[in-house]
Amino acid sequence: MIKLFLVGIDGKMGRTICKRVSEIDGFEIAGGFDKIPDMDYKVFTDIKHIDAPFDAVIDFSRPETLDAVIKIADKFKKPTVIATTGYSDKDLARIRELSKKIPVFLSGNMSVGIHMMRRLVQEAAQKLWGEFDIEIIEKHHNQKIDAPSGTAKMLGQTVQDAVGGKAKFIYGREGADAKRQSDEVAVHTVRGGTIVGEHEVIFAGNDEVITVSHAALSRAIFADGAIKAAGFLLNKPAGLYEMKDMIG
Repeated sequence: MIKLFLVGIDGKMGRTICKRVSEIDGFEIAGGFDKIPDMDYKVFTDIKHIDAPFDAVIDFSRPETLDAVIKIADKFKKPTVIATTGYSDKDLARIRELSKKIPVFLSGNMSVGIHMMRRLVQEAAQKLWGEFDIEIIEKHHNQKIDAPSGTAKMLGQTVQDAVGGKAKFIYGREGADAKRQSDEVAVHTVRGGTIVGEHEVIFAGNDEVITVSHAALSRAIFADGAIKAAGFLLNKPAGLYEMKDMIG
């Protein structure tokens, strides 16, 4: 039985993971780090008081919790899945340093479908750059804090890698002088209602448009990805892993 320790156990994703673990064989929740919620698990608010044995850490919290995540992972030397988004370059550098000590799985989106979407976007961008205009649209619920989403950034990086760094990224458009430039890739953010997560990459050419899209219909897909990633990390050497390492 693989015992999981959840940072952000009382959040929407934390509770979703708890529910999914109860439905999946081979995993159980050992406890979590958060404010004390009304839950049937051991939840700690102070790292020094953590005494629940566990095999792996899953973090689905907020960027400001990174310090606690790193301290927990480093103190217990356990594989850690980091699925939080909105990190600064400095934060990402700290995560890379952590991965020199323990195996760390980092992804801006834990969905297998998004991983496949990136493959399609990569191939399309390589073949269509210079002839088709590329735009990225992401939609999320009205409580999401960071913008653009971590997934939109991943998709943007996929495009950038595919075109050899030639893309110039902008975020939204406004004003009387907002004509699109040929090397421009715009990222547009929508926030509203209870949208779980929708992403589109549009390739617009002369008289034709190709759209590669993905819609998350529930948070369960992200929970399942994080749980699978935790199992994948067990017995792996220290290093920084991502979805392509797990899925191929």
